[in-house]
Amino acid sequence: MRDTYVHKGKRKQLIDYLHQKIGITDSFVLGAMNEVPRHLFIESVFEDYAYEDRAFPIAAKQTISHPSTVAEQTELLEVNEGEKILEIGTGCGYQTAVLIQMKALVYTIERQKDLYNFSTKILRELNLRPKFQSFGDGFAGLPTFAPFDKVLVTCGAEILPTELLKQLKVGGKMVIPLGKTDEQVLYRFTKISETQFEKEEFGVYKFVPMLQNKSF
Repeated sequence: MRDTYVHKGKRKQLIDYLHQKIGITDSFVLGAMNEVPRHLFIESVFEDYAYEDRAFPIAAKQTISHPSTVAEQTELLEVNEGEKILEIGTGCGYQTAVLIQMKALVYTIERQKDLYNFSTKILRELNLRPKFQSFGDGFAGLPTFAPFDKVLVTCGAEILPTELLKQLKVGGKMVIPLGKTDEQVLYRFTKISETQFEKEEFGVYKFVPMLQNKSF
């Protein structure tokens, strides 16, 4: 896999931008993103722009998120080494790779077959392997492997998926965009008890919609 000094230099510039301009302060997040070659997760036609703070189209009419969005969501998740993290929406696998680079135990679900196939291949080639990778319905989560320390939803849900909250440990956190338009509000839910949650709001973002059922 091609990851040259030019790529690494551009990646370092991106990390500096995320820290200085976006305000990301978690060195664990920044360090992980500095190690993951984002250009390998997008089409080669976009390679020269891979380390700009831009989203790009990927398979199945989806997008790879802006690096700033990945950094902000990951920072909100407050990842610790060895934690079990449920990721809803593997996409091309870039966010997954960042979490794995942070030494989290990642359980990830993707409903689009083309993206599931692509992400499985690229993560294997980079030797960044999730604990479990599934082609399935993200609304259902992975109850067999629950409970999870953290849940990260990388697509915008119209309604709060309560099944995912059930699969969260007490004390755990879920970061999720919620909204019925092409713009959603990013929330963090902290599970206080089996029936109580603290909700925090972190501004407006644009995510692809969270949809039910597999798509072949």
